[in-house]
Formats: sequence, C-alpha cells, structure tokens
Amino acid sequence: MTTPDIQARRVLGAIAALVVGTLTLSACGGNASADANTDSKGGGGTSAKTSTAKIVISAKDGATNASINSTGVQVSGGKLTDVKMTVAGSGQAVDGAISANGGSWKPKEQLERGTKYQISATAKDSSGKTAAANSIFTTVTSSNSFIGTYTPDNGTTVGVGMPVSFNFDKVIGDKKAVQSHITVTSSSGQQVVGHWFGAQRLDFRPQDYWKAGSKVTMKIDLDGVQGANGVYGVQKKTVTFTIGRSQVSTVDVDTQTMTVVRDGQTLKSLPISSGSPEHTTYNGQMVISEKFTQTRMNSQTVGLGGEYDIPDVPHAMRLTSSGTFIHGNYWYSKSNPPFGQTGTSHGCVGLADVQGAQGATNAAWFYDNSLIGDVVVVKNSPDKTVAPDNGLNGWNMAWSEWTAGSAA
Repeated sequence: MTTPDIQARRVLGAIAALVVGTLTLSACGGNASADANTDSKGGGGTSAKTSTAKIVISAKDGATNASINSTGVQVSGGKLTDVKMTVAGSGQAVDGAISANGGSWKPKEQLERGTKYQISATAKDSSGKTAAANSIFTTVTSSNSFIGTYTPDNGTTVGVGMPVSFNFDKVIGDKKAVQSHITVTSSSGQQVVGHWFGAQRLDFRPQDYWKAGSKVTMKIDLDGVQGANGVYGVQKKTVTFTIGRSQVSTVDVDTQTMTVVRDGQTLKSLPISSGSPEHTTYNGQMVISEKFTQTRMNSQTVGLGGEYDIPDVPHAMRLTSSGTFIHGNYWYSKSNPPFGQTGTSHGCVGLADVQGAQGATNAAWFYDNSLIGDVVVVKNSPDKTVAPDNGLNGWNMAWSEWTAGSAA
C-alpha cells in the first residue's frame, strides 16, 4: 500500500528527473561554428547573442569535386580575422591572403587536383563577436576533369595566320558547353568562330588572316563546366597575344622559288628545293607552328623507313604535324646545288644552309625574319592540298565549312 508521503516523494523525484533532463538537453544545444555570448537578466535567465558575421566556404564540407581555381572564403556582416588552409593528413600549409577589406580570402596558387584540403576560418562582427566555419573537401580528380592545352601563349607576338588551338586531354561530349565558355575577340573587330576537329580539338580563327598589329584576347572560363558525363573543366584564365606584321611567303614549285611578302611589299625571292617527284610537297596555306635552330630529322618518324637520319638540321620551322618543315640544307651536292632548279627533298621545303646553323645563309635569313604564325603558301605542286587539321592549317577550309563546324 502506498502512503501519501511515499506518493509525494515519487512525484517530487519525477519532477526533479524532468528538470535534470531539461538541463541536459540545454547543455547539448548550440552551433559549433560560432561562439555564443550570454547576458544575465533579472531573475537569473540567459539570452544567447550570436555573431552577425556569416562565413561561407565555397567548397562545401565533404565535397569531392571542389574547384582548383575558385575555392575560397567570404564573409558578410563582419571581417575575416584568420583563415588557415592545409593539406588534410599532412598538415602542409597552403598560402593565401585576406583581402584588404577583410571580406574574402583565397589561396595564392592554384590548388592541386585530386587532393584533400581543410579550411578553418574565423571572423568578427562590428561588436567583436566571433564566428567560425570549417570545411574538409577534395578537389576534382584528374580522371574526373579535363584540361585544354592551347596555343599561342600569353604575351606572345605571332604572325597573321596563327589560330587559337585547343587540344583537350579528354573526349568532349558536350561541345556546345565547352565552346560557349571560351571566347576569342580581336581589337580589329573581326568575327572569330570556333571549329571542332573531332572531339578533342577546337580551333578559332577569323574569316581572313588577323589584322596586323591587332590584339587578341582569349577568355577561358571552363572551371566547373561539364565537358562529358562526370568530367569537368578546371581552367579559368585570360590570355592575350599580339598579331605582328603581316608576312606571307609563297613557294612556287614550278619555279623552285619562294617570294617573301611583308605588309604588301616583297622583301626577297629565295631559291628553294621542294619535294622530289617521289615525295612531293603539299599544296596550300601552312602556318609556322614551331621553330628550331637545329633539330634531328629521322625518316622513321614519318613512316619512310631508314632513308635518312640527320641529327642537326639547321633553321627548321614546322609547317604540318605530319612532318613537313621549311628548313636549311647543308648536305646538298655543292657541285650541283638544287635550289632554284629541282625538288630533292622528302616533302619539305629546303633552303641553302651550312652545318652548325652559322653564317649569313638564305635559311638563316628566313629563320631570323619569321614568326610563329607566319604563313607559307605552296602552289603548283603535284600533291594534294594539306588537310586543315594537319598542323595549324585551318585556312585551307572554306569559311562556310569552318562555321558549320562550330558548336556554339
């Protein structure tokens, strides 16, 4: 039998348990990312006042495809006081800087792909109350991202035939998305259009050669752009280059001569030796894409067996990716020079030169007076016209066909 005293004690015990439970729940509440400030009021009550500073870390906690370019910290309603970024696991510090107004922080260098990082940030509002935020995340991996290797480089001066050319390291499934995030403009006002050669190469050019002296700006905004299923871009930058004087050199296979025209004026007419009847030279407009004071040329690299292997070809300038060069020739028959007379090469255009790339030779003169992006036109060869994607030679494609290959 329960007495009144025992029943009262049980009720009081239950009430005490509820009070303890309530206190326990209150002690576990709150926000781990911000400090709570309390004031005592009459009657012993408390009222929490949190910081008005709100920190946002662009890479969400637990993210696995964070940007290597735009990851950073921003704050509203306060100023950042400290930001620490480290490589998770090793603790290696990542240098960065808080902006002058205290509103943002970003790393000084581009982050590495496929790497786990940690950011811890604190800020204060105008009342001095502190807020904090943390994030552990992983940047996009190499297997889930793509990069475009491009030419020309930033700050260079190139010839009037130089296209902008991207070669992507992954197959691009959404060409429209990728192309629409690359813009190429010229101070000349020329319309510039992109053209896809397959699924990994995208070139840009105007209808006619670039205007001499113009400035070209390429804006790459591929960071986070999905180029294929689960594959994202990581590049974000602006590249500018200058178009130099106009130089177009025309090789006439019939006469075995090359006429060099700069800004509408003929500079020189040089005797050359083009491809032999067995190894003819391509016709068409070809752009100088590389220059080498000396380079090795081996016939096996172009599918011709063991016909030649010359370790020090002087003043060599590439015209096609398949191996066509305009270069110096020092191994010709001195008793019967072919220049201006007959074609003797394996498809290249040869100029008289000396071993060691020294001396005032025709080849040296042309090399010294040529830019990457200058145009060499070959005509009257029995060969076909060079393919537009064999080197930087899209000028051999009609404008209507070029624009038809745009995805934007």
